[in-house]
Amino acid sequence: MNKVVILLGPTGVGKTGVSLLLAKILHTEIINADSMQIYRHMDIGTAKPSPGERKDVKHHMINIADPWETYSTGKYIAAVSPIFENLHRQGEIPVVVGGTGLYIKAMTRGIFSGPSADWRLREELLAMEQEEKGTLYDYLKALDPVAIEKITPNDTRRIIRALEVCLKGSAKMSEMQQTLTQPLPYEFIKIGITRVRKELYRMIEERVDGMVKAGLIEEVRKVIKMTEDAVAPSPHLAVSSFTSMQAIGYKEIALHLRGEMPLAESVICIKKASRRYAKKQFTWFRKEENIHWFDITGITDHHEVLNTIYPVLSRMLRMEQIHQTLQY
Repeated sequence: MNKVVILLGPTGVGKTGVSLLLAKILHTEIINADSMQIYRHMDIGTAKPSPGERKDVKHHMINIADPWETYSTGKYIAAVSPIFENLHRQGEIPVVVGGTGLYIKAMTRGIFSGPSADWRLREELLAMEQEEKGTLYDYLKALDPVAIEKITPNDTRRIIRALEVCLKGSAKMSEMQQTLTQPLPYEFIKIGITRVRKELYRMIEERVDGMVKAGLIEEVRKVIKMTEDAVAPSPHLAVSSFTSMQAIGYKEIALHLRGEMPLAESVICIKKASRRYAKKQFTWFRKEENIHWFDITGITDHHEVLNTIYPVLSRMLRMEQIHQTLQY
């Protein structure tokens, strides 16, 4: 069976630098598995590989949708399948890099295929919730009591999606989740890199500060303006309702640009949300089987990280061991 390497780990852990080196020694290409890096114009806040890095190693599934477009996990899987096939035909082993658990789950275990997003319905549901908090939770509880057991009352986004499935689909969310799409037909070799929480959180906060210095505020301003212009013919669509504008960093800076939050507070909120997201990723990863974890606490050199994981990876790939020092 053809193999696919997945390099995963929490946000800010250092996947990008390691993935570039790994792709080079495997003479292959990288497939992005970060659900926010798919959007064009959102570069700084999503920590995309730089144009130079993407020129050095070919990347797929980056900059494939505009911020005002709907993009589902089903579309993602449909797009990556032929990429895998093409790389395998060339005798290459694809390297998937990212931290979006749903994308990885869809590849390795399958997902349920629900109806596509209905933005008008979502706006109507959101208006109901804004009028009386808790309305949607009670609504879903009546329609799908099984699904509601796995959703917290404050998780409006998941509640709205579950209601959308109930109202637009052919079955309830809980029923559709019993019928999964098939996983992709490959042998997935999952390599996870992690750090102790204290170090990871420090690195996350430093990265957020770097994003702000690199121009995150202006980038968010630009994306909001472009999205407003794109959806202007449909006044019922709020820019803040788009998935892209729910991305960490963009949502908080948007509040600042609307005058609802001082910049310093927005930056604090970004850091806090990023730490929470890292914890959520760990929860996702615990559900994934056969991940080979490597604790890289204290290691900042990407070559050294690769030296740490490569002996295990090369054995799993049944490749001849290269020099221990891995000269590049």
